[in-house]
Amino acid sequence: MFKILSREDLAPSIKQFIVDAPLIAQKAKPGQFVILRIKEGGERIPLTIADYDAKAGTVRVVFQEVGKTTKELGTLKEGDFLADFVGPLGKAVEFPNHKRVLGIGGGLGVAPLYPKLKMLHEQGVEVISIIGAKTADMLIMEDEIKAVSDETYICTDDGSKGRHGFVTVVLKELLEKGEKFDEIIIIGPAILMKIGTEIIKPYNIPVMVSLNPIMVDGTGMCGCCRVTVGGETKFVCVDGPAFDGTQVDFDELMKRLQTYATEEKIALEKYEKERGGCRCHQ
Repeated sequence: MFKILSREDLAPSIKQFIVDAPLIAQKAKPGQFVILRIKEGGERIPLTIADYDAKAGTVRVVFQEVGKTTKELGTLKEGDFLADFVGPLGKAVEFPNHKRVLGIGGGLGVAPLYPKLKMLHEQGVEVISIIGAKTADMLIMEDEIKAVSDETYICTDDGSKGRHGFVTVVLKELLEKGEKFDEIIIIGPAILMKIGTEIIKPYNIPVMVSLNPIMVDGTGMCGCCRVTVGGETKFVCVDGPAFDGTQVDFDELMKRLQTYATEEKIALEKYEKERGGCRCHQ
């Protein structure tokens, strides 16, 4: 059992847990993830490691309440326990000899972006960041990103904070101005990573994305997380989750992400109905 040491609401529907997991904290590196279960018989869901502290033995995860399992996860409080918390899984990222990197995070993608930028900052790399959300109150981890960045741009879809528009607008402006980067990291919804990669391609700058396909076991056995990268089938759980964005078939990824949309909707409706029924009997 893994104890939730603290819980924080970062934004409406976005939660953060600090979990007691010393063995994972000692091995974790930027780019890796965990798979957790709330209870015995529950669904296994992957969450990127948003931060870790080897000395304290803690791992930080951030998630958004979207479907049945994440909504149930959001009901847990400080002092509650998770049945399973497995990791670190996936390949860690490396940035050899980089001097200047641009990091872009959209929505929940800011959380997995943070440990990468933190590592770059600690290596003495100049870090420029662009983070965005639909609205100001949905923006997460702004202070943490600014602390590891030499320059930070804030964007909101509705203009309630920072620049009015998508993060890709600022990306395009920087590239058109002739800004040079050793690599650009984009993490967020698949459509954001696709559009961002298309903007970057003509400039011949390496682009890293972090993929979020359907995943079950996280060890390469089930094959659910397969994606096409460079014309070859890759398993995100063992070959990623970070890949060269110019080689990813984003259209296939987005199509596969919708595979169980109907079943997910039914599961959520059933869960919310059961919860409503439980409240009526309290």
